[in-house]
Amino acid sequence: MRAIKPYSQADLKKVINELATTFGDRIHLSQTVREQHGGGDDSYGNLPPDAVMYPFSTEEIAQIVTLCNRYKIPVIPFGAGSSVEGHLLAVKGGISIDLSEMNQIIEINAPDMDCRVQAGVTREQLNKALRYDGLFFPIDPGANASIGGMAATQASGTNAVKYGTMKDAVIGLTAVMASGEVIKTGSRARKSSAGYDLTQLLVGSEGTLAVITEVQLRLHPVPETIKAAVCSFDTVASAVDTVINAMQMAIPMARIELLNSLQMKACIQYSKLEGFEAKPTLFIEFNGTEKSVAEQINLFKDISGEFGGSEFKWAETTEQRNLLWSARHHAYHATQQLQANSKVLTTDVCVPISKLAKSILQAEQDAEASGLQCTIVGHVGDGNYHLLIVMDPTSRDQIERAKQLSSQVVNTALNLGGTCTGEHGIGLGKKEFLKLEHATSIDVMKTIKMALDPKNIMNPGKVFDL
Repeated sequence: MRAIKPYSQADLKKVINELATTFGDRIHLSQTVREQHGGGDDSYGNLPPDAVMYPFSTEEIAQIVTLCNRYKIPVIPFGAGSSVEGHLLAVKGGISIDLSEMNQIIEINAPDMDCRVQAGVTREQLNKALRYDGLFFPIDPGANASIGGMAATQASGTNAVKYGTMKDAVIGLTAVMASGEVIKTGSRARKSSAGYDLTQLLVGSEGTLAVITEVQLRLHPVPETIKAAVCSFDTVASAVDTVINAMQMAIPMARIELLNSLQMKACIQYSKLEGFEAKPTLFIEFNGTEKSVAEQINLFKDISGEFGGSEFKWAETTEQRNLLWSARHHAYHATQQLQANSKVLTTDVCVPISKLAKSILQAEQDAEASGLQCTIVGHVGDGNYHLLIVMDPTSRDQIERAKQLSSQVVNTALNLGGTCTGEHGIGLGKKEFLKLEHATSIDVMKTIKMALDPKNIMNPGKVFDL
């Protein structure tokens, strides 16, 4: 893949020279730094930008974007680099705006359970600061992602079944539009009917409409009691049926994650888990008051027992619980270790909870027929799961089989009333699937894009092509 650049090198040099007076050594032109910003944790290769800049403020970002807009030079927002959908590839060249230096927690409003942070703050950094107030930020995609990146991709994760996604957590934004104009959306109020909801328009826009620079977040109190456990099953179907019944019984699970046999094998090896079997397994967490947690556990045990679930293995201490969830969070890298020098193509479908079993079982059958090694891991409490397809990036045959398998999984999900992406976004990799899912409305999306970014400088080539 080669970058197709809609600007001249002379214009790029003008922009860099003009910005040099403000940024100095915060402008990086070396091949190494550019390549570090030319891709994420995905299988889409690397297309480096022409330059990388590290702003300290919203005003500095506005300065970059204003100049880039004048000369039609693309800008690609960069958070922690953990994207798995090709969001960071500079497909039309341009400047990568790395927000990692914008890592200030601006305010914590403990009585109102909200906070405001710069976009480069990571979720782990935020939760470390919140612990003194008895609060936490629950959105947990696994990687120590930046808050701005999580907002841009509409991330969710292991806690989504109880606490929702970034759309539920974000109540306001500061953003730099394609013209360089700075806008503020939302408020600290818990609800509002004031005009169009620009906050929700920008959340999930994947850097194609604006650069998010500050985020106002809804927080939650740390639960009185937290208990985590692991329960294994003989079949994936039994594990999934347990999940479906638990959700239909309205058990307020905090987390409920499914790992199939191969994924458990990979996690046992990679994270050095002891005392676990390579069988379909549910990772479960209950939280609330001591009494409510006990009730949740008893109800869930009754359901899992009906489907042949094993005795629970408890993570009794905070350290044990962290080890358990760390193994779950490292599932992607554990899968990658199954085959030497491999890449992983990730699917991200989400289906109605009643269709979950059918979707997952069909995915397993298609995976077996493909002849590729595939693991399944998912936030199954809200119908979202990932088939991780291991492939040799130098084998055209394996690449084609992986792509075909990914298409099969998505088509099954769409036919069941689901979506091609529950949390990773469209990026570069799922543009064709978006056309299938939103055939009647994609033109409206393009109209919005062109109205807000008529020169198409904001992360071009992502979500859809113009």
